[in-house]
Amino acid sequence: MSSKPPKLRGHDKARHSLYPLGEFPDDVVIGIGGQIVHRLAVGYNISGDDFAEMFADSISGTHFNKPLGVTDVIWNSCSWSVKTVQAKKPFKQPSVRLITGRNSPAFSYGISDPKANVEETGVAVLNIWNERVNQSFNNHDDLRIVVLVRNMSTLEFVLFEFEAVRYPPFNYKWEINRRGNFEGFDKGTNKHRFTWQPHGSQFTVIEIVPGSAYKFRIIRRPGIIERRHILNLVRFKKNWIERVF
Repeated sequence: MSSKPPKLRGHDKARHSLYPLGEFPDDVVIGIGGQIVHRLAVGYNISGDDFAEMFADSISGTHFNKPLGVTDVIWNSCSWSVKTVQAKKPFKQPSVRLITGRNSPAFSYGISDPKANVEETGVAVLNIWNERVNQSFNNHDDLRIVVLVRNMSTLEFVLFEFEAVRYPPFNYKWEINRRGNFEGFDKGTNKHRFTWQPHGSQFTVIEIVPGSAYKFRIIRRPGIIERRHILNLVRFKKNWIERVF
């Protein structure tokens, strides 16, 4: 009898991932660190879009300027939603709030008064997220959320990732807080998991920073390269500027 695993009906082919979930290769992190140093050297800060571009470059992937579903970066059949969060002490940050997009029950479900039925609105908010995840899985076998927790003053960083999941709406209960925002709680643990803001429709997910997160710091801050040095490097000439009448 063959030692190969038996072929099963409806069995999906095995996923081919760039690296095991959450186990970032050192060269990927060094690539990200090098790009941070480069941006510091030209006097540039880091935003969420910047990190998505940096992450894509470090894995030789492709960065989408506009997410497809929740996908920002792809490599072959793998995809990532990329997030970055500021923190005073990244190495001691127990959890993070991840802004995951704008989920509008008014647009998606025609809910004109979200406070009229709090639970119905909460279900709608989660269903919108779930459908975005579905869109990503329509095109990719693997979908992860990768997060960079950063402090650009101390140059300390924490990198972690987890599988993107669909949230079963009826596993959560919703309340309105003093600020008028909706908060979703896990019915089993009573832990705060989501916040949704009616004004702007911003949806935030609360995630624990795992103990296995990759922590690193940049121990030498580069000086900012003066403009004249950059212009000399690219051999800038006055005749590059042409007046148009």
